[in-house]
Amino acid sequence: MAGKTEQMIARVFGQIADGLETGSFGARPKIALTGMGSEHGEENAMAAAREAARAGVDVYYIGTLEAEGVTTVKVKDDEEGHQKMEELLKQGVVDGAVTMHYPFPIGVSTVGRAVTPGLGREMFIANTTGTSSTDRTEGMIRNALAGIITAKACGNPEPTIGILNVDGARQTEMALRELQKNGYPIRFAESSRADGGAVMRGNDVLKGTPDIMVTDSLTGNVLIKMLSSFTTGGSFESTGYGYGPGIGEGYDRLVLIISRASGAPLIRDALKFAAELVQGKVLEIAAKEYQAAKKAGLEDILKKYQQKPKEAAEEVTAPPKEVVTGAIQGIEIMDLEDGVRALWKQNIYAESGMGCTGPVILVSEANCEKAEAILKEAGFIS
Repeated sequence: MAGKTEQMIARVFGQIADGLETGSFGARPKIALTGMGSEHGEENAMAAAREAARAGVDVYYIGTLEAEGVTTVKVKDDEEGHQKMEELLKQGVVDGAVTMHYPFPIGVSTVGRAVTPGLGREMFIANTTGTSSTDRTEGMIRNALAGIITAKACGNPEPTIGILNVDGARQTEMALRELQKNGYPIRFAESSRADGGAVMRGNDVLKGTPDIMVTDSLTGNVLIKMLSSFTTGGSFESTGYGYGPGIGEGYDRLVLIISRASGAPLIRDALKFAAELVQGKVLEIAAKEYQAAKKAGLEDILKKYQQKPKEAAEEVTAPPKEVVTGAIQGIEIMDLEDGVRALWKQNIYAESGMGCTGPVILVSEANCEKAEAILKEAGFIS
């Protein structure tokens, strides 16, 4: 009896010590880590597990190694490791998992978290692996929501959104502004460049201008790799939190992705990231955010901005040529020539061009205001 009492007292004092160190006096989040398959060996993953355990995470290490303070679940290879991870998640033994690859269903993709080199700011990258939608623009709109969910679960109640200047950026911005107008709260970041705006450039990636950088998942994957390993030449991901949790409407499990190139410091922080999401009740936040977005007309907006197959371009004759020094920004590159033809139909001479912030339509200074109104009416710009 005395022995059991001593063990209970030791456990209580251990929890108090963890609470003082981590600031949380609740149950320690239980996070599984698959350690086999890393390019840097199992020792690299176990080193991360030990450090995360000291920081207040209850780590279930799936592999062959053992260490004090870490629960080891023995498996013989990587394949068995993933099967065991699935089992632990399904049975509720662990609250979440960190792993090197995972087959997310369409509609679910991961929100990365990086430390940007310019100012040392943390920035969420939405998204980095998986596919939120097979339609590019819809995917980026959904990525923005996933970023907001993740940031809120990590304690930021009003994260700022920036949209990387890639194909689909302008359409995504218009869609998100419609969602905002309909009552879903979105705070847009302003680019650090002189001309501002919510569409971000490379400078903003390095500086971490927005709390959440929205992009397609392939571009996001490149960004997270570069930001995590820019000091190591790419072979060792040393900074940041990895590729993050899979977020999607109705998705009910917490799985975070790292890379086979991820080093111990990044894996440690990915485990802490997972624990933070558990404590922040990310799945509950996701349900609330999707419900709020739907109330603001998300489904109709997604249908409106889905990319439709282009019909054969109507033959339109250009009006007489004139000097074009007025630039209209904010049009998607795929819509550029259609926008020019739309102005020609209204007897306004226009040309397509490319400015430092992206595609532009060039018209005369005298026609600039009228041309903008036509393009807005036709849905080419917001």
